[in-house]
Amino acid sequence: MYPTLYDAIKDIFGWDIPALKIVMMFGFFVALGFLAANWAMTSELKRREKNGEIKPFKRPVSPPNPTFEYIQSAILGFLFGFKLIYMFTNLGSVVDNPQEFLISFQGSWLWGIIATIVFVGYKYYQLKKLPQIEEGATELFHPYMMMGNLTLIAAVAGFAGAKLFHHLEHFSDLIKDPMVIFEDIFSGLTFFGGLIAGGAAVLWYANKHGVKWRTMLDVGGPAMMLAYGVGRMGCHTSGDGDWGIENLAPKPDWLSWLPDWAWAYDYPNNVHGWVLENPVWPTPLYEVIMALIIFGILWGIRKKPFPAGVLFSIYLIFAGIERFLIEKIRVNPDQFEGLSFTQAEIISSVMVLLGIAGIVLFYRSEAKKKPLQNEAA
Repeated sequence: MYPTLYDAIKDIFGWDIPALKIVMMFGFFVALGFLAANWAMTSELKRREKNGEIKPFKRPVSPPNPTFEYIQSAILGFLFGFKLIYMFTNLGSVVDNPQEFLISFQGSWLWGIIATIVFVGYKYYQLKKLPQIEEGATELFHPYMMMGNLTLIAAVAGFAGAKLFHHLEHFSDLIKDPMVIFEDIFSGLTFFGGLIAGGAAVLWYANKHGVKWRTMLDVGGPAMMLAYGVGRMGCHTSGDGDWGIENLAPKPDWLSWLPDWAWAYDYPNNVHGWVLENPVWPTPLYEVIMALIIFGILWGIRKKPFPAGVLFSIYLIFAGIERFLIEKIRVNPDQFEGLSFTQAEIISSVMVLLGIAGIVLFYRSEAKKKPLQNEAA
């Protein structure tokens, strides 16, 4: 396993690059997942605009707020100097636990102040170079232009939702020690929490920029499945503990072509340093495969003339079935006393039901519109 990008590069290529120790493998793939989703959604928004499903619109051009711009530059500059420059100039003391360093108050005040001055000075230079904006000026806004901000909003809201649902899933631990929220802040993330919170934030922001919620759901469905598959690569390659239950069963003869580690794996050198007594089902690997197959299906049928919302409903069904099935062999504490259901199984079941209901409702809604459209014609 590769806890950090350094471990992967050194093992695969033999290159010894200590600076890469600060890049955690799980976080690396999460970032790639967001980039993949950004690509998929941008491509789909452009396609739908070209087909006339989404319309660009004119919006007023407002001059930037200098106060906000300077404050933003000062904050970014200080963090850049205080944390990043200090990190690269004191790499030896940081690489052993970069996550702890990032959330600590350790850093360089001198470099923080210097970087703040540089960033604010450059922002002043940029603002002075801006042309004068005439009163009443407008610009043509294309919905795909919001993807930068949309990705950031999805990341922040998704992270918050993933942490919240994780602690709800382990509510007894939270009651015993509320400070557990701040322990190891980068671990303990629940996918469905991130999906719900991030999805809600995306729909709100997209609606503000002229994309109807049903259309945005269809745009986001394939992208979310792609991001999920890429993110699960991080779970598998880092060995983050999100694996399956013990698998002591012999590999069937009809799977003789399958590598042993794809049937049962002990995740050596995992990010936690745990030593597994027995091999387990490599469930993250299975989820990577299933997620990418589902993405391929969704991406292949996205051009079909479905009523708005149906493609996302199909995503819900696929995603719900995938997660429900994998829960059967995945390490996961029971959520409700006396019941064998986990939080993920309950939510995935609801997703399937919502997906089926969505297909029915959206097709019925489309059928009701057609007579009205014919009368209007």
